[in-house]
Amino acid sequence: MLGGLVSSARTNVRVVIVGDRGTGKSSLIAAASAERFIHQVPPVLPPTRLPADFYPDNVPITLIDTSSSLENRGKLAEELKRADSVVLTYACDQPSSLKRLSTFWLHELRRLEIKVPVIVVGCKLDKRDADDPTNLEHVMAPIMHQFREIETCIECSAANLVQVPEVFYYAQKSVIHPLAPLFDQEIHMLKPRCVRALKRIFVLCDHDMDGALNDEELNEFQVKCFSTPLQPGEIVGVKKVVQDKLPDGVNELGLTLTGFLFLNAIFVEKGRTETAWSVLRKFGYNDEVKLRDDIVSSAKKKAPDQSMELTSEAIEFLKGVFSSFDDDKDGVLQSSELDDLFSTAPECPWDEFPYKDAVERTPLGGLSLNGFLCEWALMTLLNPTQSSANLIYIGYNCYAASALNVTRRRVVDRKKQKSERNVYQCLVLGPKNAGKSKLLNSFLGRPFLESYSPSKMDNYVVNVVDRPGGPRKTLVLHEIPEMGLQKLFSDKECLATCDVAVFVYDSSDKYSLKRASELLVDVARHAEEIGCEMPCLLIAAKDDLDSFPMGIKESEKVCQDLGIDAPVHVSVKERDLNNVFQRIVNAAEHPHLNIPETEFGRSKKQHRELVNRSLVFVSGKIVFDMSFNLNFWCLTCVVARLFPHIFILSKKVFPF
Repeated sequence: MLGGLVSSARTNVRVVIVGDRGTGKSSLIAAASAERFIHQVPPVLPPTRLPADFYPDNVPITLIDTSSSLENRGKLAEELKRADSVVLTYACDQPSSLKRLSTFWLHELRRLEIKVPVIVVGCKLDKRDADDPTNLEHVMAPIMHQFREIETCIECSAANLVQVPEVFYYAQKSVIHPLAPLFDQEIHMLKPRCVRALKRIFVLCDHDMDGALNDEELNEFQVKCFSTPLQPGEIVGVKKVVQDKLPDGVNELGLTLTGFLFLNAIFVEKGRTETAWSVLRKFGYNDEVKLRDDIVSSAKKKAPDQSMELTSEAIEFLKGVFSSFDDDKDGVLQSSELDDLFSTAPECPWDEFPYKDAVERTPLGGLSLNGFLCEWALMTLLNPTQSSANLIYIGYNCYAASALNVTRRRVVDRKKQKSERNVYQCLVLGPKNAGKSKLLNSFLGRPFLESYSPSKMDNYVVNVVDRPGGPRKTLVLHEIPEMGLQKLFSDKECLATCDVAVFVYDSSDKYSLKRASELLVDVARHAEEIGCEMPCLLIAAKDDLDSFPMGIKESEKVCQDLGIDAPVHVSVKERDLNNVFQRIVNAAEHPHLNIPETEFGRSKKQHRELVNRSLVFVSGKIVFDMSFNLNFWCLTCVVARLFPHIFILSKKVFPF
């Protein structure tokens, strides 16, 4: 692991130099720029640029000098907030300026919320008393322990040009090859995300999949990352360094994953972050230790009423992955097996909302193949880029675009009176305590709970719906609590992403029906206004309770007035679901049916029909007039040929 660097995509690094007055800020900048000591420098220098070829990374640096006077504190704060890194100076011959680092400056940077690397620089090294016993490491260790934002401490002399270029090299390096994403200085270990990225790189380089990098694989890795092959003696040396410190880092097959991680950790600990970053960037990682957007993006554009689904190739790949990581072959991925599966991704994507409780799991938290594929379907629907990224993280070697398919537009589906999507998204709306969450839980086969806990945020569940005589479809139920409806009406694309909406009400509560009906009309009208009409169903929940007087008639009248199917009566408590999920899928599959029509929609439709009839009348008149004139002209031509003298006379009457 030797050789050249692979830099980030940065085109400039902005370094702000701060510190007490008289600590040598301006002299340090001038000496670095001129590569000689300048005896007379202004109190504050203008921005100074070090050219791209000044350091190996070929990235120019802009040095910003600052004043530490009270009247310039506002300008100082502005410059600090634009900084990529900060050089904080003290004077080696002024112990009070060293003390001010921890009593003022580092606290001030935190107060201003400056979250960039800090390089502490002791200037005027040539003026330190020769008898001064100060030891930089001894003095700075407790300060660096308290302020983890400090990446490097260095002493220099502008007068003697001692370690002046190194100051800004470290400042640039802290930005281009940052330590923070790679290494936890508290516990002196590589950070989890860095370990996961290196593990993925190891797996990609282990072509024979024997769990070790042999000499050929190790050399291929070296050439890919550093464009320089390793000599046989160097390979032996690398493995010996690892084996001396870590016996299980090397086995008879080659360098193990443990050894590979240890080797990279050594480079980082010794300040060779550029080596680790060269490896990461060669394999497509950005400064957040995630794959770059150009690698994970599908590059497929879609309209708001289109969705993304996994291709059959991607689904087959996932089935193979499931089988590979199901170590005990029980048809279920346990938590440990799932963690292992995603151990080459930045983190397990399903530990947080909206995926954490979205699918059916075993009592021990395991995932069946059905649940596994449902999680992927949900992630692809909600965040296609995240889905394609995680496919690549776990070993999908094809282009991201080949994993995703863009569905046909819903407006086209309505015209063709058929949707061929494999994954449908259904909005679940309704008043409080109507039974929305219990309906979602029943979709996953969860036990019925008598207690009521109002939903405070959106909720997703996903499962496969089997239909007699028809293909299986994946259905995503998206519950929006009543308090979250404002977003539904303010975001024009929110309705466009959904295939069907259901409105749940408590069949024993008259107010619940009234509120559900109002929501249905409001959503239908909003859909008509923005041109995103979709099928809607009314669901009468809690059918095990007695209906309020005239409840059934009133609910049926609501549906009749809007032109949709009669309410679907269900009882989650008694597990009498009346094929409700099949009905939802059927409604989504036939997007031209069950579209509610409000008074606004009817008026809009009548106006459109009136305009169309007017256009037909006008166009018909134009055709008639053109036809009449054409026929008259043809007749005139015939007459003119037979009776030329009549045609001459006719010019007085018909001057064509």
